[in-house]
Amino acid sequence: MTDNTKNAVLDVRNYSLDYKTANGTFHALKDISLEIARGEILGLVGESGSGKTSLAWSIMRYLPGNARETSGKILLSGEDLAQKSSSEIENMRGKRISMVFQDPSTSLNPTLSLGSQLSEVLVRHRGLTRKQAWSEGEAMLARVGLKTPAAMMHRMPHEASGGEKQRVVIATAFACNPECIIFDEPTTALDVITSRQILDLFVELQAETGVASLYISHDLALVSRTAGRVAVIRRGELVEQGSVGEIFTTPRQDYTRELIAAVPDPRRRLVAGQVPTDAQPLVRVEDVSVHYGRKPFLAALTGRKHERVTGNRAVSLSVNQGEILGIVGESGSGKSTLAKAMTGLNPFEGKIWFDGRPITGLKDMNTVYRKDVQIIFQHPDASLNPRQRIGEILSRPLKLYGDAANLDQQIGDMLEQVRLPRTHASRYPHQLSGGEKQRVAIARAFASRPKLVICDEITSALDVSVQASIVQLLLELQKAGNTAYLFITHDLNLIRQIAHRIAVMYRGDLIEIAPADQIDSPQRADYTRRLLDAVPPPVGSAA
Repeated sequence: MTDNTKNAVLDVRNYSLDYKTANGTFHALKDISLEIARGEILGLVGESGSGKTSLAWSIMRYLPGNARETSGKILLSGEDLAQKSSSEIENMRGKRISMVFQDPSTSLNPTLSLGSQLSEVLVRHRGLTRKQAWSEGEAMLARVGLKTPAAMMHRMPHEASGGEKQRVVIATAFACNPECIIFDEPTTALDVITSRQILDLFVELQAETGVASLYISHDLALVSRTAGRVAVIRRGELVEQGSVGEIFTTPRQDYTRELIAAVPDPRRRLVAGQVPTDAQPLVRVEDVSVHYGRKPFLAALTGRKHERVTGNRAVSLSVNQGEILGIVGESGSGKSTLAKAMTGLNPFEGKIWFDGRPITGLKDMNTVYRKDVQIIFQHPDASLNPRQRIGEILSRPLKLYGDAANLDQQIGDMLEQVRLPRTHASRYPHQLSGGEKQRVAIARAFASRPKLVICDEITSALDVSVQASIVQLLLELQKAGNTAYLFITHDLNLIRQIAHRIAVMYRGDLIEIAPADQIDSPQRADYTRRLLDAVPPPVGSAA
């Protein structure tokens, strides 16, 4: 703890929190002490389940009914928040203390315009009239870099992009000049360029206002770029605290060193050299285009011109047997659109050659193709049936593509292959952690012994240590079966570690493809350079 405790805006003293569960008491936070001074950014890092978000909820007084505060205090400018009444806390939230959540879609009311939600905060906490609040709201949206603030005020949340919504949430958080703001993984759902813009905005506003900020993240590289001090939390306990330089270059604790070692670093390549170019690639995509939107009935009737939205524009690339081809680009660049075209989820124009066979559409994607081409999605919660046990989920590809004999034995073998116990076959998805669920999704994809696996942002929601273990598993499976990967990601540091080549996409176009170890060459395209410039440097390196 530093010497400026008396001047701390946020002062957490020996705080402990338990949750009462059906299985007994769970100790979520144990004797936590930290403080943040005015104008300071404290980064809080740790794995999923370490207690980061529980601490945030405690500070914001959003505790569930089964929570029990067993010791300590949480002081805001010297006032103990635990002693405040519910009405006092409600008056403080948004005015004296604010929070920016991971997914802006969950913190915005989908039935109200963005302007209504922003102006409501200004009316309540700053006493402005509706007219004054609307005008101030426009000014706030301009302040956070939105190009058309007046129009944005009238938009509904679904009419704004992820980055635009997060800017609105940040504007709302800063609207009443609070004393303290908590940022809980504010860029996890955003692409690398938007993340950089949001973080630059946050740092700029923080410097202008002098607000005390708690920046919660599992992305150590972003924390090293943003915070002045760092606190490391593990299983509800603070492991160590110190300046960014101290923690990330000379950590004292083994756990901190393990976290840092798990951070992707392109200087540590995990694949060897280049994959030999085959005479006939496993996959060859030729001039594939994808368009969204059917011509409206009235437009067809009246002959009016209708512009379709272009997802991919004449994309051509190839993947060799055993190759890992990374695909990078900001949100909306067409990465997932291409993946869905290759798996029959998007109709497309052009041609895909797979193992010498022409694929012109869904009709050509027969059982053999579906067996050989598998996809793993970003969120396993959305791709695993919550009503089926893990054993039932894994039995389906075996019945479709493999040998249905001795299913229990095969399912157990599959679980062990992805380093899960055989007993997980009897569990439901909600009983597993995020990393465990993603391992189940990987096991299902490899059940058919595919030749190509498409990985669509499969590590973006995972903390660094879990991500590292998932990547290591994928590399082992790839080596064992000489499987090719199409690896879609926003994480350029990660893809430079594991890919043989990297394809860069922008607004539906393929900009270039380059060897992974040459992607930072000065000869690369301007957009590629922009992507690389937005990436935080590896932890422990010079910025």
